[in-house]
Amino acid sequence: QVQVVESGGGLVQPGGSLRLACAASESAFSIKGMGWYRQAPGKQRELAAAITSDGSTNYADTVKGRFTISRDNAKNTVYLQMNGLKPADTAVYYCLVVLVRGSEAREVWGQGTLVTVSS
Repeated sequence: QVQVVESGGGLVQPGGSLRLACAASESAFSIKGMGWYRQAPGKQRELAAAITSDGSTNYADTVKGRFTISRDNAKNTVYLQMNGLKPADTAVYYCLVVLVRGSEAREVWGQGTLVTVSS
């Protein structure tokens, strides 16, 4: 019954910034980690950034130094601050939430939000 809702996508000029948000509904599961994947037209989905329950972060080399992932545990929300955007960043961005309950684990994907970087 967990729902993941994304927001913040849109059209931005090269060099501009956007902030994506991903909110997960409350449930009996605990959030182990959250991440942002992106899929450009004609390309496979790739990990852009992730954050684990202990606060550790991981970034793709292509976005390191420009993107920042953060979380608000009280709101079950993860953010992706994207600065210095490039046309190559154009993609549908999907939020992934990894949930655990005892020995069970599940992954829930957001609906995706389109980021278009173009002049």
